[in-house]
Amino acid sequence: MTDKFFDIAARHPEPLTTQVPIALWRRLYDLEWCRRLLVLTVLAAAWQTYSRWLDNALLFPSFTETLSALIDGLKSGVLVDRILTSLGVLLLGYAVGLGIAVALAIVAMSSKLGRDLQATLTAMFNPLPAIALLPVAMLWIGLGTGSLVFVLAHSVIWSFSLSVISGFDGVSPTLRMVGRNYGLNGIAYIWKILIPAAFPSLLTGLRLGWAFAWRTLIAAELVFGVSAGSGGLGWYIYENKNQLEIASVFAGLSSVIIIGLVVEYLIFRLIEAKTVRRWGMAT
Repeated sequence: MTDKFFDIAARHPEPLTTQVPIALWRRLYDLEWCRRLLVLTVLAAAWQTYSRWLDNALLFPSFTETLSALIDGLKSGVLVDRILTSLGVLLLGYAVGLGIAVALAIVAMSSKLGRDLQATLTAMFNPLPAIALLPVAMLWIGLGTGSLVFVLAHSVIWSFSLSVISGFDGVSPTLRMVGRNYGLNGIAYIWKILIPAAFPSLLTGLRLGWAFAWRTLIAAELVFGVSAGSGGLGWYIYENKNQLEIASVFAGLSSVIIIGLVVEYLIFRLIEAKTVRRWGMAT
């Protein structure tokens, strides 16, 4: 009996285990994009069901009507032009805000007086809604892209500067000593030590700045479009509201959501996967 057992073990060195196949639904459920798609499908079905029950397209158009209006707007090119206009202004204001935020963070880290200056300005202006500055910006700068860039920069500066400072302050003394021992100073020290170590906080600041800027732009365009007779996606929403094209209004709102999802999953999530997750700084 013993010899027979060892003979079988010699021919089968691997453990004799039975693998139970994983069900297809379980494999799909383990995929994040499948779960997200399921959530979106349920929301779309609830939207369609409620709109049919309400039966009032002027109050709440159905999902299919909104989708049709979205496709028509894209085919005609009107919605595409408005989206490109909004994105162009957004990128400009976002870049200006990031540049000022970085400069402010450098000043704050250079001396105690600079830190007090940054803390005081942030306490003063961070609670102030950016859209509230639009009338002042129009008086100072005039009716044009400059006014929108002004309020967009304001919406980005304070959140990103706080993220930069908190991220750099959170770098461990050990890493700082390693950088000094390698003789790193100035830009090289910041680029090779501080930025990689603080990158999760910096990425969070970029996300917050983007979200604040995107919301501020749409709200500002609702006002700016009325004043100048032109604008981007916010003006598209306002214009269709005046014409009682409520399905197109919802199509504009859906465009805002879709662009936000695209930026989050195709830009920020990709950056996160290539940096902080690969570096083991996040799970």
